[in-house]
Amino acid sequence: MKLWGWILYFVPKNLLSFLVGVVVSLPLPNFLRLASMKWFAERYNINMEEAEKQLEDYKSINDLFTRKLKPGLRPIADSSLVHPADSEITVAEKIIQSQFVQAKGKSYSLQGILGAQPEQLSQFEGGYHLTYYLCPTDYHRVHSPVDGVIKGFYYQPGRLWPVNPWSVESISQLFAVNERVTIWIETQGGQQIAVTLVGATNVGKMTLSFAPDFISNNGHFRKKIVKNYDSPLAIKKGEELGIFNMGSTVLLFLPKGFIKEVPFSLPKKVKYGENFFSN
Repeated sequence: MKLWGWILYFVPKNLLSFLVGVVVSLPLPNFLRLASMKWFAERYNINMEEAEKQLEDYKSINDLFTRKLKPGLRPIADSSLVHPADSEITVAEKIIQSQFVQAKGKSYSLQGILGAQPEQLSQFEGGYHLTYYLCPTDYHRVHSPVDGVIKGFYYQPGRLWPVNPWSVESISQLFAVNERVTIWIETQGGQQIAVTLVGATNVGKMTLSFAPDFISNNGHFRKKIVKNYDSPLAIKKGEELGIFNMGSTVLLFLPKGFIKEVPFSLPKKVKYGENFFSN
């Protein structure tokens, strides 16, 4: 393990991430606000042509980071499945014996990630898992990949290790120990998919667009939450599910038969709303 990896073991990552979230959200005097946002946009090569507002109209670095895009910029494909985020797909693997594989053969259990009951997990046997990695350059809102209803969500507090390729390869069970929230969506065909937002170092918080009271890495939300809606919430492809405040990863779990195979090679850069079946 690299030296900085050992150092990370002793860094209070959750506290650090919370403080970073506070700092990048501070209302600064105009000249500092504009200078810091300009530096951030240039440092991470953010495409301001896509942003909903002009640079000077954002209130802070975090406001810029969680920016919306111009209306209509991402057309939603006429497909049963679209990509949920502007990101790079780094892993696309079949789920076998309730396990899925990440970097260099490292395997994870579905139950360890999703916290679901066996009857929920059984539908994924023979299905697929995909990892969408969001870098700081990317737009950081996550959208529904399907039409359907939100049945509920599962929140598991945890650590906030980085989710870069080195960490995924080096930190044992990284996605199972990091903070995460899984959204359960039932499709119009009656199948359930799972969309998991994984927290990371300097992700000050994750929020859910359909549950505005939920904020991760927050003193009020440090216990596991299992939320099932008596009246499921309708959601359309491309509608917003949640927001990363700084960068992270989305895990997508598809049940058996939802797709026959992954129709593209990896790694693959994608935009939210694009047709999953386009190679």
